[in-house]
Parts: sequence; C-alpha cells; structure tokens
Amino acid sequence: MGSQFRITHYYHSGFSVEAGDLLFVFDYWRGEHGELHGHRQLLPEQLSGYRQVYVFISHEHIDHLDPVVFAWKEKANVSYIVSSDMPVGTRGRRMAPGDRLDLEPDIHVTAFDSTDLGVSFLLNIRGHSFFHAGDLNFWHWRDESTLKEIDEAEKEFIRAVRPLSGIPVDVAFFPVDPRQGTMFEAGANYFILQVKPRLLIPMHYFHRTEIIMEYARTASSRSTEVLAMPGICDCILLDFSDDGFMDISFPKAEYPEEPDPMDGISEDNPFVDSDLPLAQLSQEAEPEDAPEEEGGEDAPIPEDP
Repeated sequence: MGSQFRITHYYHSGFSVEAGDLLFVFDYWRGEHGELHGHRQLLPEQLSGYRQVYVFISHEHIDHLDPVVFAWKEKANVSYIVSSDMPVGTRGRRMAPGDRLDLEPDIHVTAFDSTDLGVSFLLNIRGHSFFHAGDLNFWHWRDESTLKEIDEAEKEFIRAVRPLSGIPVDVAFFPVDPRQGTMFEAGANYFILQVKPRLLIPMHYFHRTEIIMEYARTASSRSTEVLAMPGICDCILLDFSDDGFMDISFPKAEYPEEPDPMDGISEDNPFVDSDLPLAQLSQEAEPEDAPEEEGGEDAPIPEDP
C-alpha cells in the first residue's frame, strides 16, 4: 500500500505537507502587505479538522514567522517546533542543529544547521523525507561582496550542507532568491549536486515568479526534478508506490486566480526589472508618512501562558 501527501505552497517560504489526518506547516507567513489573504489563509477552523497539526518555525525573521500561528492553538490541536535561538518565551519545543525529535512512533524530525539564523528541518514521515531549508543558502551577494566575503560564505554553506550528503531526501524546499543577482541559483545548484533530492521546490523568491519558472525549466538533473509552485496556494499531490516510485499530480485549483502581484506598479518605474523586493518597488506609490500596519516587524511574539 502506497502513501500520498498533499503539498501546498502558501507564500514565500511557507509550505504544508498533509499526510492523512496530520498536517505539517513550515515557516508560514501571510506577507508584508497581506498577500496571503481571505480564504487562502490557514484558519483555525480548517486546522481543527486534523488530528494533529505540527508547526515548524526555522528562525525569528518576520518572513518566516507570522505570530498568527500561535493563535491557531485556541481551536486546533497544534504543537510547535522552533529553532533553539528563538526569543525566550517563544512557545514550542526547541531544536538545535543535530537534535532529533520523535513526534510520533513513525514520524521524527532532525534539525540541521543554517547559514543565517536558526535551523533547517528534515522531517521523516513513515519513511518519506521532507527537507525545509529555512534560510540555509549560499548567501554570496556576488555583485556587492568582497572576494573574501564570498569565499567565507561558500565555506560556511559547504560546511552546513555536508551532514546532509548521503541522506535520502524525497522533497526539498530550498531558497532560490533572485535578489542575489549574479549566480543567485548557486546554492540550490550545489544542494542538488550534493544531496540529490528527488524533488526540489524553490522558495523565498520575492515575487520573481518568471525567473523561478525559468530556473525550474532548466535546473532539473538526472537525480532531481525541480518544480516551481509560483501561485499563491499552489498544490501538488505526491503518490509513493510500494516499490518507491514517486508520482506527481496537480489537483484542480480550489480558488479563483489571484491578481498579478506586480499590478499597480508603473511601467515607467525603472526598478520593475530589478532584483529589489516588491515592497521597495511599491514605495514610490505610497505616502512616505503612511502609518505602520498592526502586526508588523515589531509585533511581539506570544509567550507561554
């Protein structure tokens, strides 16, 4: 008897893996300007339909941690797994690189290192493995860094990836960030060569969907298929047969098509084709003294009762 998993890419680095009555959620974030809105959000009422929800938070950067996840526990059976360097008082079981945690008899998670804050997670569900990199990447910033800085970033990245080499990975969620400019895909390419995940899904690409689609088209290798999930709440189904064959299918879309996130940005704007984040592209259309929205970068993280 095979196994089926439903993978949903919500936004940025936020994913979930559904396995029957269990849901595993990684680095959920609704976006700086509420890009993940309305019925596309994960709501407590929806989560209550699962026997257990496990929420993973790789680190405290606002684009990987949305405080709303802590409100889910009010109506659903939610457990939190967080990096050991999260602020004191953050709810959850803490993991440092090398730690292993048994969530259920046949489900466990191992924490690996990152090249930024926090950790990356390798989740094993009944023999099938899912790796969420968090902010593990080759952050070389080649167009603005010195040769020494690039060399140090490369050494740090190779050191962090080395423990993963030889470990079977079925699915990897990995940063492919065009803001890095030249050779922005270097980290993902190295990860594919060294770890050889069966499927790699790019994340953390700040709305540059056209670049990620092209990367996915050209980056697949004999050992790894690269699949872009560019739309908000895109889903795929993974079916594993008893002999290990992995089949990928695309369920019918549940939601109407979202507007293009680049809509509203003038074609005369010289930064439209740049690698700047969308927030910076939109600034010229916004009043400079606009009040900050609630729940922004300085919003407090709920503490344990």
